[in-house]
Amino acid sequence: MLRLSAEVAAALDESRPVVALESTLISHGLPFPENLQAARALEAEVRAAGAVPATVGVARGVPTVGLSATDLERFATAGGAVRKLSRRDIAVAAAQGADGATTVAATMALAAAAGVEVFATGGIGGVHRGAARSWDVSADLTELARTPVLVVCAGAKAILDLPATLEYLETLGVPVVGYGVGELPAFYSRSSGLPLPAEVAGAREAARLWRAQRTLAAVAAPGGLLLCVPPPAEVALPRDDVEAAIARALARAEAANVRGPAVTPYLLAAMAEETHGESVGTNLALLRQNARVAAEVAVALAGLPR
Repeated sequence: MLRLSAEVAAALDESRPVVALESTLISHGLPFPENLQAARALEAEVRAAGAVPATVGVARGVPTVGLSATDLERFATAGGAVRKLSRRDIAVAAAQGADGATTVAATMALAAAAGVEVFATGGIGGVHRGAARSWDVSADLTELARTPVLVVCAGAKAILDLPATLEYLETLGVPVVGYGVGELPAFYSRSSGLPLPAEVAGAREAARLWRAQRTLAAVAAPGGLLLCVPPPAEVALPRDDVEAAIARALARAEAANVRGPAVTPYLLAAMAEETHGESVGTNLALLRQNARVAAEVAVALAGLPR
């Protein structure tokens, strides 16, 4: 019930570096053709850094690690026919023969099942603003606590409650590590003002940290690790400007009575409008950077003794 592309299977058999990529960006994150262009660009970034890309999704009912070019095109053009899948939704999509794009949680689950240790994404889900009232907390957080995958990201999505998300990760025992920074990036912005407990200087140090965590899994964190990379300085947005745009986007979502899984894509689209497209440019730039960093970590990891 788990299909690996021939390229991904061969790389894993030969202990070559592989980087998992999510597919919700393609079906729910960007319009066509920008979504397909982004998917191809991320795979190209991984290849250029010496690793094999494995875009993850459920293709016509089959959980797949390494979507084909045909799959990517279908996900990019099928619109609402492609479901948005967290871990809980994988079996339903498989049983019903559906196409499903995987979130961070679902991508981690399928990557781990295939033996892929490194995953690149934009920003993880987390505790939503107003969660004390709505109880809206992403399944990405519990997935990080139980699934052994190193996740390269720009922190949690800025539309979330970042202090609460960081507290929740601490409660779950998930290591959150800065990549050349001592504080949590704020997705569109390089700074959140929230200090992190650990920092690494580069890919080799990140790989050694991950190997140590896996070796000590019985007494240390048994699940994932969050490696937080700030967005490129040349495209990062000022934190105050982002917060003002988020406040306007949240007000729009409340007025439209948007709830559940629809909240994040709605807010991201609203942010694009509120920032006159600047947030989209930042998002694409950090995605490409994260894919490159993840590949560098995977290459370094492949060179370490097991």
